[in-house]
Amino acid sequence: MKISHTIVVAILAGAAFTARGADAKTNWGEHCSKCHGDDGIGNTKQGKKLSIASLADPKVQAKFTDEDAFKSMKEGIKDDKGKTRMKPIEGLSDAEMKELVPFVRALKK
Repeated sequence: MKISHTIVVAILAGAAFTARGADAKTNWGEHCSKCHGDDGIGNTKQGKKLSIASLADPKVQAKFTDEDAFKSMKEGIKDDKGKTRMKPIEGLSDAEMKELVPFVRALKK
């Protein structure tokens, strides 16, 4: 039985797309919006409890680099006393976390 080259390419392309994972908006919704909200303002029950700064505020965004944002996602954030303020994101690859950085930057108003 011969398999056409087109079918093989289509199967491989579909597998690559599936292996790539969810897009940044989906990952934001699944991993970040519970605290930060869909808009990044932090006007959620958990965001208010933690006094989260608005990621839509240009002044807040000016306080961190893209590398800082990635590191926060990967390692989490602790306060001066060592208490966890943000847990590391679990279940995402480094590439998926890096894709979240421009998404966060786009929240700026």
